[in-house]
Amino acid sequence: MNKIGRKLYFDVATGEVILDTGEKMGSVIATTVERDIETYKVLSERNRETFDVIELPYGFYNADFSACNSYRVNPETKEIEFSYPDPNEPEVEQPYRAPLGEEVERLQKENTLLKAQNSALTERTDFHEEVLTEIILTIAP
Repeated sequence: MNKIGRKLYFDVATGEVILDTGEKMGSVIATTVERDIETYKVLSERNRETFDVIELPYGFYNADFSACNSYRVNPETKEIEFSYPDPNEPEVEQPYRAPLGEEVERLQKENTLLKAQNSALTERTDFHEEVLTEIILTIAP
């Protein structure tokens, strides 16, 4: 059984997604960009230089696509950005941001680094306290 990930065709100037082919599974075959242009009217009506495509592996960002209000491609970085609803203000559009999974991973790495830095600073502080205690006991017995 074949599994084909989604393709996101987007406007190169704005990053707006103009076509999401969705994921396919079963007796399916991958298509080329040229074939998609022939198949999808929204692509065939546009100048090819005005849009680009990102191909995702099957299942990639599934949780993000399910949880988001909308998504786009950042025209500068060519990375997918998502807008997630705020449970406290569901009607207010939220800014686009990196996929939550990537953000969590980045924050976990940052947290690990901060813990290591904190541990090193704690050790230095303990050492300084010991030195100061020895100095004070030497000066004023």
